[in-house]
Amino acid sequence: MRLPSMSGNFLLAPIPEASSDCLLPKDIKLAVLGSGRVGKSAMIVRFLTKRFIGDYEPNTGKLYSRLVCIEGDQLSLQIQDTPGCGCVQVQDSLLQAVDPLSRCVQWAEGFLLVYSITDYSSYQSIRPLYQHIRKVHPDSRAPVIIVGNKGDLLHARQVQTHDGLQLANELGSVFLEISTSENYEDVCDVFQHLCKEVSKLHSLGAEKRRASIIPRPRSPNMQDLKRRFKQALSSKVKSPSASTVG
Repeated sequence: MRLPSMSGNFLLAPIPEASSDCLLPKDIKLAVLGSGRVGKSAMIVRFLTKRFIGDYEPNTGKLYSRLVCIEGDQLSLQIQDTPGCGCVQVQDSLLQAVDPLSRCVQWAEGFLLVYSITDYSSYQSIRPLYQHIRKVHPDSRAPVIIVGNKGDLLHARQVQTHDGLQLANELGSVFLEISTSENYEDVCDVFQHLCKEVSKLHSLGAEKRRASIIPRPRSPNMQDLKRRFKQALSSKVKSPSASTVG
């Protein structure tokens, strides 16, 4: 599934201190999950800074925070990077997750599941990760995008594009194959699409909360009492003047 291009409507700035005279931006919490060495950190930094950095220190799970504006909406965006390798192990189609990963899944509202097209084992980790997300978020509303990264390394491809599409169709997810190093626009579109989906959930939740607030009906008996009280008060005010004229 190809995402619509949104990179032209994107602004990026550090999160400023909140001012009491302005509306606070919506909070958007995203998590980027996948095995080690699939390019998760590079994707996040590429999105936030437009720069591609190929080599990173071992991932310790950084949290990135930025204020972004997408199609006129200000969003306070937090992106949780997650360690790979030791945190995700595929055994008999079951996910063995250490506590930090489980806490991350509980915290986040939208997810990018990333594999490398040059590493078939990283592709195999996507399904158990997805299943773990749905276990933590059983309402199945948390949006998930599956990303096949390193699309420029065709000579080393181990995962075909149709494999990614088939997996996404089976899981009911969006799929996109990208090259973080060569195409900033695709990286940007992936994150922005996920932000918009989470923002839609926020709006839907707000509408449901408003609909659940039932206004208290006015009691007809109370209204009738008020009317009678006004009539009685009016008659008392008029009666002294009537006796004076007599």
